[in-house]
Amino acid sequence: MKVIPAIDILDHQVVQLVGGVPGTEQVKLPDPLLSAKGWQEQGAPMLHVIDLDAALERGNNVQTIREIVRTARVPVQVGGGIRTSATAQYLLDCGAARVIVGTKAIKDPKWLEELALKNPGRVVLALDVKGGNVQVRGWKEDAPLTLPQMFSIIKPLPLAGVLFTNVDVEGQCKGIDVTAVRRFVSACPHPVIASGGVTDMNDIAELEACGVPEAVVGLALYTGKLNANQLWGGKR
Repeated sequence: MKVIPAIDILDHQVVQLVGGVPGTEQVKLPDPLLSAKGWQEQGAPMLHVIDLDAALERGNNVQTIREIVRTARVPVQVGGGIRTSATAQYLLDCGAARVIVGTKAIKDPKWLEELALKNPGRVVLALDVKGGNVQVRGWKEDAPLTLPQMFSIIKPLPLAGVLFTNVDVEGQCKGIDVTAVRRFVSACPHPVIASGGVTDMNDIAELEACGVPEAVVGLALYTGKLNANQLWGGKR
């Protein structure tokens, strides 16, 4: 299974939040470009870069993200506050392997359809779930559609995958919710990229057993609970 390090950018710094709540930073690093380089040097096969400022509607880090994409030696998937076709296309044209869309895609499925059809295999839909409800606007409110409704809408679309973030366990380093993952994977019509709660190699094994091909990991990597050598076999 492909394990992808998360580079979440807030106030121009790399952070790891608990449940996506600003002010709960468990990790704060000053240089996103240096973090991106470091993960690549440790063998990461891909980078997951999220613009939390854009997601929270408090500015953006587009230029920093563009530089990460430009200098990366591995594919980069980019998300956070992508709410226009122009922004999505700009990031793809800059060289991002995938763009991750959430709030806009959930509130405007027709927009998601048009974006996916124009960029087959390069669009990931983020479905962030808290208490069984899909979240939008940086996990600040419930979405207008349920999970079954979203799965029905996206079934025919040429998506690269669906990013399932379990907000209930995100950023806590207490392990994944296996039941929630299994339920999501069994219902989702596309490959699932799991995020939230991944803490150790047992969690990785559980995700593999659930049929998850990719996982995004944040706090456990930054705090050393997960070993880069175990995941990626050491430096490139």
